[in-house]
Amino acid sequence: MGLCLAGAAVGALTQAPAVGAEGTEPAPAACPAGLADKATCYTGRDDNGAHYAIAIPDDWNRSLVVHAHGGPDLGEVSDPERSTGDLERWQVVVDQGYAWAGSSYRRGGYGTRMAAADTENLRRLFTEEFGRPQRTYVHGQSWGGNVAAKVVEAYGGPSGPYDGALLTNGVLGGGSRGYDHRVDLRVVYQYYCRNLPRPDEPQYPLWQGLRATSTLTTAGLRARLQECTGYASPAEERTAPQQRNLDDILAVTGIPERTLESHLRFSVFTFRDIVHERLGGRNPFTNEGVRYTGSHDDQALNAGVERFTADPTAVRDLSYDSDLTGKVSIPVLTLHAVDDPTAFVEHEAAYRDTLEGAHRDRHLVQTFTREHEHSALSDAEYATSLAALDRWARTGDRPTPRSVAASCAAFDRTYGTGCFYEPGYRPSSYASRVRPRPGGTDWPAMTAVQERSWSRVEGVGIAP
Repeated sequence: MGLCLAGAAVGALTQAPAVGAEGTEPAPAACPAGLADKATCYTGRDDNGAHYAIAIPDDWNRSLVVHAHGGPDLGEVSDPERSTGDLERWQVVVDQGYAWAGSSYRRGGYGTRMAAADTENLRRLFTEEFGRPQRTYVHGQSWGGNVAAKVVEAYGGPSGPYDGALLTNGVLGGGSRGYDHRVDLRVVYQYYCRNLPRPDEPQYPLWQGLRATSTLTTAGLRARLQECTGYASPAEERTAPQQRNLDDILAVTGIPERTLESHLRFSVFTFRDIVHERLGGRNPFTNEGVRYTGSHDDQALNAGVERFTADPTAVRDLSYDSDLTGKVSIPVLTLHAVDDPTAFVEHEAAYRDTLEGAHRDRHLVQTFTREHEHSALSDAEYATSLAALDRWARTGDRPTPRSVAASCAAFDRTYGTGCFYEPGYRPSSYASRVRPRPGGTDWPAMTAVQERSWSRVEGVGIAP
């Protein structure tokens, strides 16, 4: 499925049903074990083909949390197990008295506006089936943070259905710059390892991630990474060339060793999805003019690393799909681990700058913890964040990082998972962590202009 251009409105692109999709009404389903005696659960499929799960607690507080999951997962069909797995993972929300609804999206693969539309569609479905909640919040985790932030901008106006948003460990830099560190990893890896592709395999430009017809699997990718760096072996079992390759790759890219494989996997398989399946083979990435440092021989690295320049139309379409403008009118609370090894905490600086550029930062409160994980933080902190967001939405009393941190102890008496807030922390700029592309434009101003301009162009966006 390639990029769709002229001939259909943007709204039609993001909401077109999947081929063969047929909606089903919510049907009773087994709840996760932790909610078995506390809630009623449902599953179903919407008219776009997106599977979903819903849970309503017995002591429902009449508020709804609509969840946007991360990834993106790859594949061309909606995975029904994704939403049920997310419900189990986020049952703390239901335990706190909120109804929960999560979509698996109509397909795997990249598409922020598509996922935002599917999230909004599920909110509407919930309202039709169970009545309008008193308050509705959207929660996004990881790439789902990008999706939820897009929901806020597209559907969360002052008179819209959403009362607030919670973004946890969110990818908030947008697609057109949010993956630049993985662009750098892709080319730096190939410079040292020369095995993706190997010299005797069909060659392709590295911005493709992987050639469209490749049969490489994740297991095959791990084998090549191990061959080059010995990353899965104890240090004493690595060869000297493996250790030097690993040291150079990590030093140049700034990617933590424990998530090297997952970042590389994204730069291979997800890039292939973005380029071949969503952008019709066009290149949205560039590393022209980037100076790589930190290796044992920076001069040789910069002379030998593959260089490429983005297609402006691909940048335009990826940016329209996933970049954020700061057009926010409802409370947004973020929670981010300072040592998040996957979505670097500097994404929060990018988001802050975007809202400040749009003069909407009064709607934003950012909180940080000294945790070291991406996919799961403390349940006590999730409960604290929801309560702080709900109070802000109901009373208009904007919290502070310190007030949020101070309220966590009460929730930790229930969950016992710890409170790790760092209320005085402020992340450095996004450019301090991810090498900027030379010649870049001031970000908040650029995206605001793009949004106003592109909203009038029919058919601009990533195909659903």
